[in-house]
Amino acid sequence: MLKATGAGGTTSVKIGIVFSRIGLSPNTWTLLSLIPAVLGFVALLYNHLLLGTFLFILSGLTDAIDGAVARVTGAVTNFGAFLDGVIDRYVEILMYMGLLVFLTNNPAPELFMPHSHWIALLIFGALMPTYIRAYADHRGVVTDPKDHQRMGGILERAERLALIFAGMVLGHFNLAFLVYVIAVVAVLSNMTAVQRILFVLRFIHV
Repeated sequence: MLKATGAGGTTSVKIGIVFSRIGLSPNTWTLLSLIPAVLGFVALLYNHLLLGTFLFILSGLTDAIDGAVARVTGAVTNFGAFLDGVIDRYVEILMYMGLLVFLTNNPAPELFMPHSHWIALLIFGALMPTYIRAYADHRGVVTDPKDHQRMGGILERAERLALIFAGMVLGHFNLAFLVYVIAVVAVLSNMTAVQRILFVLRFIHV
Protein backbone atom coordinates (compact mmCIF):
# COMPACT_ATOMS: atom_id res chain seq x y z
CA MET A 1 0.00 0.00 0.00
CA LEU A 2 1.14 3.53 -0.69
CA LYS A 3 2.16 5.79 2.12
CA ALA A 4 -0.09 8.83 2.21
CA THR A 5 1.40 12.27 2.58
CA GLY A 6 -0.99 14.76 4.14
CA ALA A 7 -4.76 14.89 4.15
CA GLY A 8 -4.97 15.04 0.36
CA GLY A 9 -2.80 11.94 0.00
CA THR A 10 -4.86 10.09 2.62
CA THR A 11 -8.08 10.92 0.81
CA SER A 12 -6.64 9.81 -2.52
CA VAL A 13 -5.54 6.49 -1.06
CA LYS A 14 -8.96 5.90 0.50
CA ILE A 15 -10.66 6.64 -2.81
CA GLY A 16 -8.25 4.32 -4.60
CA ILE A 17 -8.86 1.49 -2.15
CA VAL A 18 -12.66 1.78 -2.40
CA PHE A 19 -12.87 1.97 -6.18
CA SER A 20 -10.12 -0.57 -6.87
CA ARG A 21 -12.46 -3.18 -5.39
CA ILE A 22 -14.79 -2.71 -8.37
CA GLY A 23 -12.12 -4.28 -10.56
CA LEU A 24 -11.94 -1.68 -13.33
CA SER A 25 -8.52 -0.60 -14.59
CA PRO A 26 -7.38 3.01 -14.17
CA ASN A 27 -7.58 3.52 -17.94
CA THR A 28 -11.19 2.33 -17.91
CA TRP A 29 -12.02 4.93 -15.26
CA THR A 30 -10.35 7.55 -17.46
CA LEU A 31 -12.50 6.60 -20.44
CA LEU A 32 -15.64 6.45 -18.30
CA SER A 33 -15.20 10.14 -17.48
CA LEU A 34 -16.12 10.86 -21.10
CA ILE A 35 -19.68 9.58 -20.61
CA PRO A 36 -20.94 12.26 -18.19
CA ALA A 37 -18.98 14.86 -20.18
CA VAL A 38 -20.82 13.98 -23.40
CA LEU A 39 -24.13 13.96 -21.50
CA GLY A 40 -23.20 17.32 -19.97
CA PHE A 41 -22.52 18.70 -23.45
CA VAL A 42 -25.95 17.49 -24.61
CA ALA A 43 -27.56 19.03 -21.52
CA LEU A 44 -26.05 22.40 -22.38
CA LEU A 45 -27.24 22.05 -25.98
CA TYR A 46 -30.76 21.75 -24.58
CA ASN A 47 -30.29 24.71 -22.21
CA HIS A 48 -30.06 22.70 -18.96
CA LEU A 49 -27.27 24.63 -17.26
CA LEU A 50 -27.46 23.11 -13.78
CA LEU A 51 -27.74 19.56 -15.12
CA GLY A 52 -24.78 20.22 -17.41
CA THR A 53 -22.81 21.58 -14.47
CA PHE A 54 -23.56 18.49 -12.38
CA LEU A 55 -22.57 16.12 -15.20
CA PHE A 56 -19.26 17.86 -15.87
CA ILE A 57 -18.46 17.85 -12.16
CA LEU A 58 -19.29 14.12 -12.14
CA SER A 59 -16.91 13.68 -15.08
CA GLY A 60 -14.18 15.41 -13.07
CA LEU A 61 -14.81 13.19 -10.06
CA THR A 62 -14.71 10.08 -12.23
CA ASP A 63 -11.44 11.27 -13.73
CA ALA A 64 -9.97 11.69 -10.25
CA ILE A 65 -10.63 8.01 -9.52
CA ASP A 66 -8.26 6.74 -12.21
CA GLY A 67 -5.14 8.22 -10.63
CA ALA A 68 -6.16 7.07 -7.15
CA VAL A 69 -6.78 3.51 -8.36
CA ALA A 70 -3.52 3.50 -10.33
CA ARG A 71 -1.47 4.54 -7.32
CA VAL A 72 -3.11 2.08 -4.92
CA THR A 73 -2.85 -0.86 -7.32
CA GLY A 74 0.64 0.01 -8.57
CA ALA A 75 -0.69 0.41 -12.12
CA VAL A 76 0.79 3.83 -12.82
CA THR A 77 2.02 3.88 -16.45
CA ASN A 78 3.19 6.46 -18.96
CA PHE A 79 0.36 5.46 -21.29
CA GLY A 80 -2.15 5.96 -18.50
CA ALA A 81 -0.81 9.48 -17.88
CA PHE A 82 -0.95 10.17 -21.62
CA LEU A 83 -4.53 8.91 -21.93
CA ASP A 84 -5.60 10.89 -18.87
CA GLY A 85 -4.19 14.11 -20.32
CA VAL A 86 -5.84 13.58 -23.70
CA ILE A 87 -9.26 12.78 -22.19
CA ASP A 88 -8.96 15.80 -19.87
CA ARG A 89 -8.61 18.06 -22.90
CA TYR A 90 -11.61 16.49 -24.67
CA VAL A 91 -13.78 16.85 -21.56
CA GLU A 92 -12.82 20.47 -21.03
CA ILE A 93 -13.35 21.50 -24.65
CA LEU A 94 -16.71 19.70 -24.70
CA MET A 95 -17.76 21.86 -21.77
CA TYR A 96 -16.64 25.09 -23.42
CA MET A 97 -18.32 24.23 -26.71
CA GLY A 98 -21.48 23.40 -24.78
CA LEU A 99 -21.30 26.77 -23.02
CA LEU A 100 -20.86 28.50 -26.37
CA VAL A 101 -24.09 26.95 -27.67
CA PHE A 102 -25.86 27.66 -24.37
CA LEU A 103 -24.90 31.34 -24.41
CA THR A 104 -25.88 31.58 -28.06
CA ASN A 105 -29.33 30.18 -27.31
CA ASN A 106 -29.95 32.24 -24.18
CA PRO A 107 -29.96 36.03 -23.82
CA ALA A 108 -26.89 37.03 -21.83
CA PRO A 109 -25.14 40.39 -21.61
CA GLU A 110 -21.95 40.76 -23.64
CA LEU A 111 -18.76 41.95 -22.02
CA PHE A 112 -16.77 44.11 -24.47
CA MET A 113 -17.01 41.47 -27.21
CA PRO A 114 -19.25 38.56 -28.32
CA HIS A 115 -19.48 35.40 -26.22
CA SER A 116 -17.91 33.36 -29.03
CA HIS A 117 -14.74 35.46 -28.77
CA TRP A 118 -14.46 34.85 -25.03
CA ILE A 119 -15.00 31.12 -25.49
CA ALA A 120 -12.33 31.03 -28.22
CA LEU A 121 -9.92 32.85 -25.91
CA LEU A 122 -10.85 30.46 -23.10
CA ILE A 123 -10.13 27.39 -25.26
CA PHE A 124 -6.82 28.90 -26.30
CA GLY A 125 -5.94 29.57 -22.66
CA ALA A 126 -6.95 26.04 -21.66
CA LEU A 127 -4.75 24.37 -24.26
CA MET A 128 -1.65 26.54 -24.40
CA PRO A 129 -0.30 26.09 -20.84
CA THR A 130 -0.30 22.31 -21.25
CA TYR A 131 1.16 22.55 -24.75
CA ILE A 132 3.97 24.85 -23.60
CA ARG A 133 5.03 22.47 -20.86
CA ALA A 134 4.80 19.40 -23.12
CA TYR A 135 6.63 21.04 -26.01
CA ALA A 136 9.36 22.39 -23.75
CA ASP A 137 9.95 18.82 -22.61
CA HIS A 138 9.70 17.44 -26.16
CA ARG A 139 12.34 19.86 -27.42
CA GLY A 140 14.61 19.10 -24.48
CA VAL A 141 14.47 22.62 -23.07
CA VAL A 142 12.82 21.76 -19.73
CA THR A 143 13.05 18.05 -18.92
CA ASP A 144 13.32 17.83 -15.12
CA PRO A 145 9.93 16.83 -13.61
CA LYS A 146 10.64 19.18 -10.69
CA ASP A 147 10.94 22.07 -13.15
CA HIS A 148 7.66 20.97 -14.74
CA GLN A 149 6.02 21.35 -11.35
CA ARG A 150 7.65 24.71 -10.73
CA MET A 151 6.40 25.96 -14.09
CA GLY A 152 2.96 26.39 -12.53
CA GLY A 153 1.12 29.60 -13.31
CA ILE A 154 -1.53 31.91 -11.96
CA LEU A 155 -4.41 29.64 -13.00
CA GLU A 156 -3.89 25.93 -13.62
CA ARG A 157 -6.51 23.40 -14.72
CA ALA A 158 -8.02 22.59 -11.32
CA GLU A 159 -8.53 26.26 -10.44
CA ARG A 160 -9.76 27.00 -13.95
CA LEU A 161 -12.45 24.33 -13.78
CA ALA A 162 -13.47 25.26 -10.23
CA LEU A 163 -14.10 28.85 -11.33
CA ILE A 164 -16.03 27.78 -14.43
CA PHE A 165 -18.19 25.41 -12.36
CA ALA A 166 -18.88 28.24 -9.90
CA GLY A 167 -19.78 30.52 -12.81
CA MET A 168 -22.16 27.92 -14.22
CA VAL A 169 -23.95 27.60 -10.87
CA LEU A 170 -24.19 31.37 -10.48
CA GLY A 171 -25.31 31.62 -14.10
CA HIS A 172 -28.43 29.68 -13.18
CA PHE A 173 -29.53 32.76 -11.24
CA ASN A 174 -28.07 35.42 -13.53
CA LEU A 175 -26.28 34.69 -16.81
CA ALA A 176 -24.17 37.81 -16.37
CA PHE A 177 -22.19 35.99 -13.67
CA LEU A 178 -21.36 33.17 -16.07
CA VAL A 179 -20.19 35.62 -18.72
CA TYR A 180 -18.00 37.50 -16.23
CA VAL A 181 -16.41 34.30 -14.93
CA ILE A 182 -15.69 33.05 -18.45
CA ALA A 183 -14.01 36.35 -19.28
CA VAL A 184 -11.89 36.33 -16.11
CA VAL A 185 -10.82 32.71 -16.58
CA ALA A 186 -10.04 33.31 -20.26
CA VAL A 187 -7.73 36.21 -19.38
CA LEU A 188 -6.02 34.47 -16.45
CA SER A 189 -5.53 31.25 -18.42
CA ASN A 190 -3.72 33.09 -21.16
CA MET A 191 -1.66 34.93 -18.55
CA THR A 192 -0.66 31.49 -17.28
CA ALA A 193 0.52 30.58 -20.78
CA VAL A 194 2.66 33.73 -20.88
CA GLN A 195 4.07 32.92 -17.43
CA ARG A 196 5.11 29.47 -18.63
CA ILE A 197 6.75 30.89 -21.75
CA LEU A 198 8.78 33.25 -19.57
CA PHE A 199 9.70 30.34 -17.29
CA VAL A 200 10.93 28.28 -20.26
CA LEU A 201 12.99 31.21 -21.56
CA ARG A 202 15.10 31.00 -18.40
CA PHE A 203 16.43 27.65 -19.64
CA ILE A 204 17.41 28.91 -23.07
CA HIS A 205 21.04 29.94 -23.48
CA VAL A 206 21.45 32.10 -26.56
